[in-house]
Amino acid sequence: MQTTSIIKHCSNPLVSFAAIVIILTGVSYAEDIISPLLIALFISALSGPVMFWLTAKKVPPGIAVSLIIACIVILGFFMSSILGSSVHGFSDNLPEYQKRLQEITHSIGLTLGHFGINIQLEELKKIFNLGKAMGLISTTLNQLLGALGNIFFILMTVIFLLLELSSFRFKIKAISADPAQTMDHLYHVSKTVADYFKIKSLTSFLTALAVFIALTLMEIDFPILWALLAFLFNFIPNIGSIIAAVPVVLLALIQFGFFVAGEVIILYVVINSVVGNFLEPKFMGKSLGLSTLIVFLSLIFWGWLLGPVGMFLSVPLTMIFKIIMDNSEKTHWISVLLSNNDEEMH
Repeated sequence: MQTTSIIKHCSNPLVSFAAIVIILTGVSYAEDIISPLLIALFISALSGPVMFWLTAKKVPPGIAVSLIIACIVILGFFMSSILGSSVHGFSDNLPEYQKRLQEITHSIGLTLGHFGINIQLEELKKIFNLGKAMGLISTTLNQLLGALGNIFFILMTVIFLLLELSSFRFKIKAISADPAQTMDHLYHVSKTVADYFKIKSLTSFLTALAVFIALTLMEIDFPILWALLAFLFNFIPNIGSIIAAVPVVLLALIQFGFFVAGEVIILYVVINSVVGNFLEPKFMGKSLGLSTLIVFLSLIFWGWLLGPVGMFLSVPLTMIFKIIMDNSEKTHWISVLLSNNDEEMH
C-alpha cells in the first residue's frame, strides 16, 4: 500500500517532467522550423498595431499588409547591405591587422619576460586574436542569418498572420469559454512584447549612435560596422555588449596602442551603463518584470534551445512565459519566482 501511495504521488510530477523533456527535445530538433516561425510571430506582434492603425484610416487590409511588408524588406535590405559592405572591407584589412596584433603580442610577451613572468607566446596570441574575436561575432550572425535565410517562409507567415488579425477576435469568441478574458490576456502579451521591442530598439539605436560618434571622433576604422554590431548585440542581454566591444578594443590597440584601447573600454562601459542602468529602466519601468538572474538564465536556456535566435529573443520569450504562468492560480508561484517586482511577492 505504501509503495502504491508513493507511486501515485510521484507519477504526476514525473510524467510532467518527462513531457517537458520530450517537448524541449522536439523543439531543439525542430530549431530550423521553429526559429523562423518565432521570428515571424514577433514581427507580426510588432506590425499588428501598425496594421490596426492603417485599417482604422480606411486603408484596405491587402494594401496595409503590402505597405508593412515593403517597409520590412527595405529596412532589412538596407541594414544587410551596410553590414555586408562593412564586413567585406574589414575582412580585406584583417591580415594586416592580425600581423600588427601579433607584433604587439610578441612585445607584450618579451616585456613580461623581463619582469620574470613567463608566458607562452602561443597562448598569448590565442588571447589577442582579432580573427577569433570577429569569428565569434560572424558565427553568431551567420547562424542568425541562417534562420532569416528562409525569408520567403517568414514573410508569407507574417502576411497570413496580419490578414487574420481582423477575424481573430471572432474566432476567439467562438472557441473560448471567456472570450473577453482571453482577448485581454492576448492583448497583454502582444502589448508587452511590442513595448519591449520598441524600447529596446530605441535604446539600441542610441547605443549605436553614441558608439558611431565616439569611434568616428577617435578615428577608429569602420565605425559604422561597430555601431551596427552594437545595435544588434544590444538585444542579447548581459553579454551582447561585451561581445560587440571585444574586436573594437583589439582594433584600437592595433591602431593607436594601449592608451586608446583603454579609452575604448571606458567608452563602452559608460555607454552601456547609462543605457542599461538608466535609460532602459526609465523607459520600461516595471514592464520587463524579470529578475536579473532570470534574464541571465533565460539567455543560457533559450540560447541552448534555439541558438542565436533564442539568445536575441530570450527576454520576450521569458516575459511571455511569465505572463502565461501569472494567469493561473496553480502556476502563479512560477511567475513570482521569475519576477523582480516586490509587490508580486506579497
